[in-house]
Amino acid sequence: MIEKLWYGKNRLFWLLIPFSLLYGLIAFVRRFLYKIGIFKSWRSPVPIIIIGNLSVGGNGKTPLAIGLIEALQAKGLKVGLVSRGYGGKAENYPLILDDTTTTDQAGDEPVLIYQRTHAPVAVSPNRGQAVKSLLKQNQLDVILTDDGLQHYALARDIEIVVVDGKRLFGNGWWMPAGPMRERQNRLKSVDLIIVNGDSINNLTQQYPDKTYTMQLVPKYVINLVTKEKKELSSLSNICAVAGISNPKRFFDMLINMKADLNKTVAFADHQKFTLSLLNNVVSREQTLLMTEKDAVKCQQFAQPNWWYLPIDAVIPKPAIDQICVLLDKTKSQREKK
Repeated sequence: MIEKLWYGKNRLFWLLIPFSLLYGLIAFVRRFLYKIGIFKSWRSPVPIIIIGNLSVGGNGKTPLAIGLIEALQAKGLKVGLVSRGYGGKAENYPLILDDTTTTDQAGDEPVLIYQRTHAPVAVSPNRGQAVKSLLKQNQLDVILTDDGLQHYALARDIEIVVVDGKRLFGNGWWMPAGPMRERQNRLKSVDLIIVNGDSINNLTQQYPDKTYTMQLVPKYVINLVTKEKKELSSLSNICAVAGISNPKRFFDMLINMKADLNKTVAFADHQKFTLSLLNNVVSREQTLLMTEKDAVKCQQFAQPNWWYLPIDAVIPKPAIDQICVLLDKTKSQREKK
């Protein structure tokens, strides 16, 4: 229903227009009040890079965050990350992740980022508090936020917007008639636009100096129990599951890789898996294959025939270079104050 409404045609669209106009008005007023100082933003002592999107749903923010952290670490920078921790519920906030932190506490995306990058990660609905908590325990050069473009209570130095190369902005309308949190003209004020996957669009023509294409490249499959690594082609009779915002992207990737795909099952984003739930989906004769984001939620009860497929975000070098230039510029401006 939502896919047809936002990315296709549906008569319900016209009924929702008044609610979308109200949403857009509230979003505009809220941002304006932050801009003129009625609502206050807290500025971190170290640069903040926001990785967000204009539309609802996963556009590739988490893979980009992982890839950018690794790229900045390779340049010798000490990088941290803060997240709202959607899907998790901690006893106390901010929550600093460690090797014992579960997805029930922190959410799946922060745990995945922590495990992949080993960077300091803090989770809190109040991202400013998360930043302060990170800085109390770590000497950092820069902090990324996974999502948070509309979280104006935290001042930012660099804004990066991720765009789904296939779905783009749907019908372009604010929620609930469309997928937009902010309208497309917000791109004028951001520093970089990262398009996830090839697409036919005019973003490169509109914003040639700050638009780059990112590719998500699948790696070998990894067994959840033994940690054995194999080529995808070695798996047979695959039942693929995905609890992400766009499961079709994962399934299409497997089809393009000519996987021996027998069955696909899509779950809601941030789905909490249980052994019984997945046992009802996959038979003993099948091989269960999931995303890495889903795998971090299943380690405690994983079975020998369960595998996951990690992916790497390939970020163009000019994009990394531009981010580093912006960081140097931010550092110089801060030193002058």
